[in-house]
Amino acid sequence: MSDSNRTAGDVVRGGGRWWGIGRVAGAALLIVVLLALPLYLPGEWLKVGTWMMTGAVGALGLTLLTGQAGQLSLAHAFFLLVGAVSYAVLSGPVGDPTYIGFGLPPIVGLLGAVLISGLAGAAVAPVGRALPVLAGSTSSGRLPQPFSIFGLSVDVSRQLSSLSVFGVPLGRDERSWYLYLLLTAIAYLLAQGAVRGRPGRAWRAVRDNETAATVLGVSVVRVKAGVFAISSAYAGLAGVMTAWWIGIMKPDESEVAGTYGVTVSIAFLAMIVVGGLGSLPGAVLGAAVVFGLPVALPLLTQNASSDVGSGTAFSPIVITNFTFGAMIVLIILFEPSGLAGLCRRLLGPARARP
Repeated sequence: MSDSNRTAGDVVRGGGRWWGIGRVAGAALLIVVLLALPLYLPGEWLKVGTWMMTGAVGALGLTLLTGQAGQLSLAHAFFLLVGAVSYAVLSGPVGDPTYIGFGLPPIVGLLGAVLISGLAGAAVAPVGRALPVLAGSTSSGRLPQPFSIFGLSVDVSRQLSSLSVFGVPLGRDERSWYLYLLLTAIAYLLAQGAVRGRPGRAWRAVRDNETAATVLGVSVVRVKAGVFAISSAYAGLAGVMTAWWIGIMKPDESEVAGTYGVTVSIAFLAMIVVGGLGSLPGAVLGAAVVFGLPVALPLLTQNASSDVGSGTAFSPIVITNFTFGAMIVLIILFEPSGLAGLCRRLLGPARARP
């Protein structure tokens, strides 16, 4: 068939085929890069990456709730606290005179923390400063139990066994990177499966028109409760990852500022707005911006302390707030679909290319 006789359908199918091949190749390249980074990056930059992945897990959950199901929540940081506290209690040592602990294996504690956070999404109860026997005090806190699976560990209390890849020894930072990457990948794939499957269709139906969804046989109450529980479970996993990253489970002294304060919930909302409401890749991009900048800027300025310049008008936190605040304004004005929509627009011509 000559080029002059090719139909528009042939061009579209050809472009779609090459686009599919390009997506697979791009995903494979991304996986290779993520797996190779710990072999080349110093430990402080790996810490930046694991903090981004912590934000990404929480942002994925909020994307399901807000972007897919159309429900707004400012309680996301609370469920981070529920997850962190649940892990500390379930895996904490039995017989500790100060704190409650059940001595369960860390993997059981992790799964239990995710489950409890999901259940708490349906029945929010006060945790934290009111229950120091569970969460620790605001002054000292309690240590999260070490976690290790498949040789990937966040255990800082004991000597790690010898392990290397291509001659590069894997220390704690490298192993933490791979552990966080594994958890983030699992969270992403589960969210992607839900969005593309029947749950995602029900969420979007409720988001778009509750009356029409009811007529189609969708239980609006059950769908809303279910997605809130799932989002809370994601936040609980992010809470456990937060406790590992910080190295201590300590409730905030203030309800507004801190690791589990309202400002963190607002930061998660900023992630999904910057990335693009309803977009899972956008949630990851938004987390990289909102959680990544505050810890990356001190390293870029050759100072490893995130508190540098805290008494000035141009501290990393202030710069970050101005940055993603400006991004939100620009996105609302010019690209409502966020960074994910911008990427789709830039890559759009490639999808139609024969």
